[in-house]
Amino acid sequence: SGLMGSMASGMSTGVGMSVAHRAVDAIMGPRQAEVVHRHEGTGPAATQASATKCQFQHEQLMQCLQSSSDASMCQFQVDAFKACQTEM
Repeated sequence: SGLMGSMASGMSTGVGMSVAHRAVDAIMGPRQAEVVHRHEGTGPAATQASATKCQFQHEQLMQCLQSSSDASMCQFQVDAFKACQTEM
């Protein structure tokens, strides 16, 4: 019972994450990674700050999508995440 319960829990968590990622992709469009190499002397601190700028909004959106079966309930988080991305 313990092993099977753990396996079922792990599988449902994986399915939930997959559904949440698909919902984000449906709302925001597919994820795209763009690498730009610039040698402007900004240093690693500036690079790290820009990479984590929207991390909070992204985490809030993912938590909402995981806890709600209706993606439209997360519209506020979607808007906040989009606004953060356009500020970059």
